[in-house]
Amino acid sequence: MSPRIPLGLEVAAARAAAGLSRLARRGGGTTIPGKLLWKLDPGAIDHLAARLPRGAALISATNGKTTTAAMVAAILGGRYRLAHNSSGANLVSGVASTLLAARGAELGLFEVDEGALPEVVRRVRPRAICLGNLFRDQLDRYGELERVADRWRAAVTAVGPETTLVVNADDPQVGDVGRIAVQAVAFGLDDIRHAQPALQHAADSKWCVACGTPYRYAAAYVGHLGDYRCPSCGHARPPLDVAAREIELDGLEGTRFALVAGGETRRIELRLPGLYNVYNALAASALALTLGATLADVQEGLGRFTAAFGRFERIAIGDRRLLVLLIKNPAGANEAVRTLVAGGAPRVAVIALNDAIADGQDVSWIWDVDFEPLLAGLEHVVATGSRAAELALRFKYGGLDEGAVEVVPGLERALDRGLELTPSQGELVVLPTYTAMLALRKIVAERGFVRQYWERAA
Repeated sequence: MSPRIPLGLEVAAARAAAGLSRLARRGGGTTIPGKLLWKLDPGAIDHLAARLPRGAALISATNGKTTTAAMVAAILGGRYRLAHNSSGANLVSGVASTLLAARGAELGLFEVDEGALPEVVRRVRPRAICLGNLFRDQLDRYGELERVADRWRAAVTAVGPETTLVVNADDPQVGDVGRIAVQAVAFGLDDIRHAQPALQHAADSKWCVACGTPYRYAAAYVGHLGDYRCPSCGHARPPLDVAAREIELDGLEGTRFALVAGGETRRIELRLPGLYNVYNALAASALALTLGATLADVQEGLGRFTAAFGRFERIAIGDRRLLVLLIKNPAGANEAVRTLVAGGAPRVAVIALNDAIADGQDVSWIWDVDFEPLLAGLEHVVATGSRAAELALRFKYGGLDEGAVEVVPGLERALDRGLELTPSQGELVVLPTYTAMLALRKIVAERGFVRQYWERAA
């Protein structure tokens, strides 16, 4: 057996790899150093995490984990020195890279891929875990929701009573995971005015996790998230410890709501639109409070928060503006459409569909997205990405006139075409899948309109 390399040398080698990656313009060094450290000594991650004097918190969800983590960072950044993977590198290698780069950090704040969560939990031994939601996403990679939920249950069962679980009570699978924790904090929406008249056809967790009977919903907010109860066995949404009430949606400009926690109420002004961002803010609030923030900290931090990269991000391009909103599964895309339509449907949009591993190679999910309300207001759509033709076919079946759809597979050309179609002082809406979003930001950054996402995150 070869002798173990000293941790200091492993860390130095991995940090050097990050520097070389940036020097060679191959990226921001957000994953390569962690991959190298993982190869040299997987246990090094455990040792680095154990050095954080305030411990670590993990955030995982199908939708919203990047935004939620960024919100928590905005709330806690003035209180603690954070090790935060703000670039979105959320696999084990990304967490490791963040630990390597975070000299002098007190608290680890890591968004974590749904599939990677059990391994990260085992190595980091977090003091808090926030579980936001589980939607059908990348079935070729993750499998069905129940499989991910079972892995999450096993991971939570293995942690000790010192770990607090923060869960979205409005999600039946996630809320049920919270029941097995010694310490749990449940959050959710409590404003029936914003409930849908019925579950969307693409809703996922419709059946009781205990007996399989279809749930009855007193309120369904986003997909299957809401106030549910099983008429057969009584399995129901847990009581809310942190809630959003009196929610006001201000089109594309933002949201306002009453944050209720611990018998106190604070009015939150959020510069992000949509109910899904109220959920993100609730998750961030509940986790931040668990980690020592006050309600005043939460109110101030959320009040100055702006969008995470690619998540309802606005970028000035000369005398025009891009509005970039990531879409990657039916639930998230439906909320993007819902929010855009509520704010006044755009006339021009660029929609990008890729099928790389990070996107999910099965793109059949686009047929479960309710694009029709958005298409009804569009005069021109530029379909782009490696699966642009499938998008164009979907829009044709959605009732959009063939003459209004233009297929431009190359993303850079599609962006330029969209900008040509956008009038001066106008806003071009771009809905990309994950790898298309990263490629889009690279194009815009290379043109000097925005910093690279890892530079902004630094």
